[in-house]
Amino acid sequence: MNQIGNGINRFYDPVERAAETARIVCRGNQRRYYRFRAAKFYGGIGTADCLGCCLRCLFCWSWDKVVRPGRYGKFYSPHQVAGKLITIARKKGFRQVRISGNEPTIARDHLLLVLEQIPGDIRFILETNGIMIGHDSTYAQDLSRFENLYVRVSVKGTEKAEFSQLTGADSSGFELQLRALENLARFNVPTHSAVMVSFSSPEKIKAFRKRLRGIHKEYEDFEMEELVLYGTVERRLLKAGLSFHTAYEP
Repeated sequence: MNQIGNGINRFYDPVERAAETARIVCRGNQRRYYRFRAAKFYGGIGTADCLGCCLRCLFCWSWDKVVRPGRYGKFYSPHQVAGKLITIARKKGFRQVRISGNEPTIARDHLLLVLEQIPGDIRFILETNGIMIGHDSTYAQDLSRFENLYVRVSVKGTEKAEFSQLTGADSSGFELQLRALENLARFNVPTHSAVMVSFSSPEKIKAFRKRLRGIHKEYEDFEMEELVLYGTVERRLLKAGLSFHTAYEP
């Protein structure tokens, strides 16, 4: 069945989980995808939904595909993925494309080869949890080669304890997310952070904002991600005993 994890597992190493998952969703420079679509986000964007992630976020809208990545989709080459994204963008008049659904960065060679084939007049938005970019600074250096790249790092919570509660991963993963922001800033890769705040108090959000400002002044104004109760999300959160709010009030 190629299942990675069996629900709410605690304190795994996200870097090891990335390698474990890559063995299922990567084959040479190919990667598993389950759909290609036009999406309304960012004002319209061509989207390739990949399979495989190194985190197990309890609020994830794509939970089953994260936990059982080998059950869905099929393998595509970088050329095929880039071609489908470009076709969607040209047909819809979009100026942006992305890989979404799960975590793009666990297939490093594949991702870089896709980026090489996206023309300069189309912006590629890399949506990532940042774990692999924080783990290896040369990843950010590789990404800095692409002038049409913009990175959105989705940080899971505002502190280590929240990160572990939300993802089941070792708290060191939280620091890897912040290190990713440091690495991207060092290599001048256009970046902003998005932070899940539906489990955070105003005080924790304020303290986290200060920490981001310490990395780079532009990171202080981060995007606030708020919980959406897709599918079985609420049931998973209640099972884990997590309290949350679905609308942040400053």
